Amino acid sequence: MENVIVIIILIAIVGGIVFYLYRAKKSGQKCIGCPYAKECAKRKKSCGGCDTKKEK
Repeated sequence: MENVIVIIILIAIVGGIVFYLYRAKKSGQKCIGCPYAKECAKRKKSCGGCDTKKEK
């Protein structure tokens, strides 16, 4: 019984990750892990990581 519960929890976690990735790609984010990914999508530029960070 414990194995079934663990499997259900793992399926829910993986399903949530897949749903998040699908939704992020559909909104136009190119670099999902980048904190500036939404800004890159708005500017229609590729997200280069460090080159998109705002300077102080």
